[in-house]
Amino acid sequence: MFLGRVVGCVWATAKNAPMEGVRLLVVQPLTPELRPTGKRLICTDAVGAGAGELIYWVRGREASFPFLPKEVPSDATIVGIVDEVHMSRPEQRSAIPGKAR
Repeated sequence: MFLGRVVGCVWATAKNAPMEGVRLLVVQPLTPELRPTGKRLICTDAVGAGAGELIYWVRGREASFPFLPKEVPSDATIVGIVDEVHMSRPEQRSAIPGKAR
């Protein structure tokens, strides 16, 4: 799973039949520190995310699973809305005992 932020939406007047009723959102991928990374992408939305929300998304074959039994041809899907992020980085150790970096 990857973190991202919803930055827009896509309107498509013509879609593949299984995509009818599926929302398409523009997502900016984020690092664990919530900094933008990589190019923006289009994700299908399985949870009802809105503009500006912090989300997590999946890619690959798993991206179509939230829509089963419907077979949606998606390779990136928003699967959750993030409430909070808590991070703890491990302390870096020096190669010399007793000396921290």
